[in-house]
Amino acid sequence: MNEPWLSYLDFRDYDAYWKDVSGFKPDYLFHMGAYTDLEYCEEYPEDSYDTNTLSVENAVYIANKLNIPVLYISSAGIFDGSKKFYDDWDQPNPLGIYARTKYLGERFVIEHANRYLICRAGWMMGAGPSKDKKFIQKIMKQLKDGKKVLHIVDDKDGTPTYSHDFAKNVKLLLQKEYWGLYNMVCGGQTSRLEVTREMLELLGLSVDVTIQPVSSDFFSNEYYAVRPPSERLVNRKLDLRKINIMRNWRITLKEYLGSYYKGYLD
Repeated sequence: MNEPWLSYLDFRDYDAYWKDVSGFKPDYLFHMGAYTDLEYCEEYPEDSYDTNTLSVENAVYIANKLNIPVLYISSAGIFDGSKKFYDDWDQPNPLGIYARTKYLGERFVIEHANRYLICRAGWMMGAGPSKDKKFIQKIMKQLKDGKKVLHIVDDKDGTPTYSHDFAKNVKLLLQKEYWGLYNMVCGGQTSRLEVTREMLELLGLSVDVTIQPVSSDFFSNEYYAVRPPSERLVNRKLDLRKINIMRNWRITLKEYLGSYYKGYLD
């Protein structure tokens, strides 16, 4: 569900994309849409490449034609997880269709855009129960449904990314015109298991709800697309430029739950 003031645009259609963007006369082009369901991407690769990769090429063509910068949101999922963490200069090695489509979008922006920002996000959290389709909302939905035992994978590591901090750091890069590629995740390395434990602690449910650690194989029927064991990013370039304003994930998780989920479990 999007905000009522937003209108629909199929950015896979270059002519429609060009008409809307050129008519709006923007100072920047933020290309942010993509299929993020890994299983869907495996089932429908052609649609996924069209949506996640070719549409990015459309955005680059349009931005160059209008002589404006383009922003592309990439993913920590483009790495294979063979390392414990990845900085901005590590070489991606995408494992599945989703990861390939996102990485190929990165490559095209780097190789063809006149001015660009590529910002890699981790495990996104933001927007609250009406829009959030990610891990936090899935756990909150189980709690709302009265689940007293949560099966949580213990073999997936990553870094949460709070959408509010992400947007503020993007704005700072745009203001300073520091073009290029940046990892942009919250501080602190963690896991699905640790995030869930922190959630229960913040919600005061550590005693009432039990966590049952399981391997990813436990969910293999539902989540069968390959996922890297580690998606941990570090914001090395932001740190070096001294413009890393991404807060620790524990701080932002507390803020997120307090801001968007107040009364949700009542």
